[in-house]
Amino acid sequence: MVKHIILWTLKEDFSESEKYAIKQDIKVALEGLHGKIPGLLDIKVNIGRLESSTADLMLDSTFENEAALKAYAVHPEHVKVADENVRPYTQQRSCLDFEL
Repeated sequence: MVKHIILWTLKEDFSESEKYAIKQDIKVALEGLHGKIPGLLDIKVNIGRLESSTADLMLDSTFENEAALKAYAVHPEHVKVADENVRPYTQQRSCLDFEL
């Protein structure tokens, strides 16, 4: 199995209430991919953060293998969510992929 962890920081242009709504939308959109992409075993988005955090939200996903992760990256459903719900609102992205 392969873990795919992403940390995002939202653009600073948004108010706190806008950031909350954006994070909710990202969570719903990404978690909605469960069952739609072969090899995607689990997907969760954490939007609750402590003041000590340096990121605004986290994607924690699990795939059958590295090939499934690569297929996810270009899958039309994922690309649509990334293009419509994530990229327009984020300014920084960090990724860590590893085998379990």
